[in-house]
Amino acid sequence: MKKYIFLQSLILTSFIVASPVYAATAGVGQVENFIRNVIQILVTLAGITATGFFVWGGFRYITSSGSPEQLEGAKKTILYSAVGLAIALGAFVLSNIVTSVATTAFGATQ
Repeated sequence: MKKYIFLQSLILTSFIVASPVYAATAGVGQVENFIRNVIQILVTLAGITATGFFVWGGFRYITSSGSPEQLEGAKKTILYSAVGLAIALGAFVLSNIVTSVATTAFGATQ
């Protein structure tokens, strides 16, 4: 019980004595540019990876020699790389739309 009272008084004291912390007023544009650059790099890497998988799937498709299992595997590789690329590009477009709307709504400068 004494520990509970001690912890309660310690927490209450920290709320009373603690100095307030305010949000930073500058640097919002820098954070926005950083996030935009990170997303652009990730989309570029996703595009390079998808291109590699397209080539790999095409190679497997050509060299399947009529084997149904290898042919299906090659088709799945091409399909999944296309889906991954579409998701990455969709995320890029969506992040640009959200950034544009937020910049307009909150008045941040770039």
